[in-house]
Amino acid sequence: MKEEEKKKEPANKVQQRELLYKLIISQLFYDGHQAIGTTLAEAVELESTAISPSDRLMNVFSQGIQHEHDGEMAPNSVLSFSTPMGISVDYDFVGHSYSAIVRTVFHVYMTKNKQKCRSSACTDSNALILKRYRENTAAILDVDRMLAKSDPDAVELHPDAVVGHPVIRTLYDHLDEITCLEFHPREQILISGSRDTNVKLFDFSKTSAKKAYKTLTDAEQVTSVSCHPSGDYVCVGTEGPVVRVYDLNTCQCYVCPYPREHHTGSITWCKYSADARIYTTASKDGHVKVWDGVSGRCIQTFAKCHDGAEVCSVTFSRNGKYIMSAGMDSLVKLWELSSGRCLIAYTGAGSVGRQEHSAHAMFNHTEDFVMFPDEATTSLCAWDSRNAQRKNLLSLGHNGPVRHMVHSPCSPAFITCSDDFRARFWYRRNVH
Repeated sequence: MKEEEKKKEPANKVQQRELLYKLIISQLFYDGHQAIGTTLAEAVELESTAISPSDRLMNVFSQGIQHEHDGEMAPNSVLSFSTPMGISVDYDFVGHSYSAIVRTVFHVYMTKNKQKCRSSACTDSNALILKRYRENTAAILDVDRMLAKSDPDAVELHPDAVVGHPVIRTLYDHLDEITCLEFHPREQILISGSRDTNVKLFDFSKTSAKKAYKTLTDAEQVTSVSCHPSGDYVCVGTEGPVVRVYDLNTCQCYVCPYPREHHTGSITWCKYSADARIYTTASKDGHVKVWDGVSGRCIQTFAKCHDGAEVCSVTFSRNGKYIMSAGMDSLVKLWELSSGRCLIAYTGAGSVGRQEHSAHAMFNHTEDFVMFPDEATTSLCAWDSRNAQRKNLLSLGHNGPVRHMVHSPCSPAFITCSDDFRARFWYRRNVH
């Protein structure tokens, strides 16, 4: 009888009822009642693995109660949720589809280096991709030229690009291995960190400039750099436990004055949020810390977030609601900043559990997917970022561990760097 009544309901009512069930289940998952949520999903014939933990139901309920106390119900526009930029586990479950990623990704270009390649960076305009070598030099490659080299119709479509070599700049000024790279958000400046304890700034707008025009010297080997969105400051992580923030105009260094708030191990990663109000650091001590962007004080600590294993990378979601960490335990985790809880664990990347080498996780440009290299198979693991469903593996063709990956912030393109002395550029073409 109930099934017949449900069939008679309008299509939008059926969708709303299904959404209600999903909201209840996601709230149960969010509150830690996994067994109850799974049982309910089976009872209403929904796939529990496709539902991510979320407190959206509580938010809607709170707004409804507030307006009920005010003596009026909220109009539909008040209780509706607009689609956010990037990932949000509060996103509407109905009618959402994700773009294909693995089946239409193609290897476009490969560089051969003299030593192991372990880092890269990409500009916001996607005009340039940069890779670095252990021989202390960095090369800047033009994306259009790389695409033209792999395009069968390149002569007709990109006649100028085909003639030119993809490598358009080679920079060198470090005395030891380059460990990290970052592009300035507003100017044609490259920021590099090295084991020679220096952070250097290169102006690559000048074709004749091969060496840095400014150098910041630290006391420890530099492991990570992140440029402030304004371009005035740079956050620097080192082999020491203290994170530094440098003023690029005055070269003055700022650190948190309270020793108890610092890490106890080497810093492996640092990253500013998109609005620069906060920045985050990861460390070999297994902790992830969130820092106030103005005062420099530690405002939140995710202790032993990978069961004590070293945290290799940490990054913000575009909307600033979440951080994503990757650890030596071969797990990638999504954390909610407001509650400090792990919402989603992306599993299955490590066939043997703990990794031998550090590797970094990343979002794709739309944040629909989380991407992380499988060390044992040198394949790319990709998950649906909202419910952790793993997609088909993509063979990356490397003969050594993939130590670094970076995705373009504005297009379906990424670069992989490996200990096999090669960096590979990947791009998702439109397939008809």
